Amino acid sequence: MSPRSFRYEEAGPVVTLRLDRPQALNALTFEVYRELTDTFRALAGREGVRVVVLTGTGRAFCTGGDVRDIIGELLGRDEKALLEFTTLTCDLIRAMRALPRPIVASLNGTVAGAGAALALASDFRLAADTAKIAFLFVKVGLSGADMGAAHLLPRLIGLGRATELLMTGDFIDAAEAFRIGLYNRVVPAAELPAATAALTDGLVRGPLAGLAATKAALEAEVDMDLEAALQAEARVQAGLMRGPDFREGFEAFTERRPPRFEGAPE
Repeated sequence: MSPRSFRYEEAGPVVTLRLDRPQALNALTFEVYRELTDTFRALAGREGVRVVVLTGTGRAFCTGGDVRDIIGELLGRDEKALLEFTTLTCDLIRAMRALPRPIVASLNGTVAGAGAALALASDFRLAADTAKIAFLFVKVGLSGADMGAAHLLPRLIGLGRATELLMTGDFIDAAEAFRIGLYNRVVPAAELPAATAALTDGLVRGPLAGLAATKAALEAEVDMDLEAALQAEARVQAGLMRGPDFREGFEAFTERRPPRFEGAPE
């Protein structure tokens, strides 16, 4: 793992992907899109990795596509080439949602445009109190429905609020994002690293297969009716009951101690 366009840090079972263009407010380039997608796909096969953290350097998490390197360049492309780019951006979301590991977006500052889509595609959003957020796509004459936002956002905050955010492109502050359920937690900026570490520590000690199954179910069941969801969950749960983590969970409960799930750090 040696991406050139962002920082890759591996500390035991936790991998941190750090957008590292603070002078450009961590705006995305074509290379960042490609390397993030490739990295998320590769991480799916890394057995020792249990949690992925996505964050940024400086006063922004990510402010979307770079105005010069992406937006300016796209103005000269034909329809086929434009579709290649929009497919590239959506491939990143596919890779994030398909990763059988929790993704924690640690939002260190401003979250905008494609940066908001990356936060949305993550499984958890922990934010500094400076992390205002906007889905800016309509501000540049495009659809607010970009990179899966019209699919994912209503599931988090409801159709009415999602419609407002996607159609206006306006910023909301971190407190409001927390109030409507877009952010899981908001802390003072200085406390964000510790809050992120506390969450990831709990996740890495969780059951790897159980967490992967939970993420897969949340992704799949949105398109199912209740009966199909019940049948799917029954099959998955019965399979997990044959695994070592279920037995360990039972033994830990009866012995009144924290469970030590397979592969988790001690």
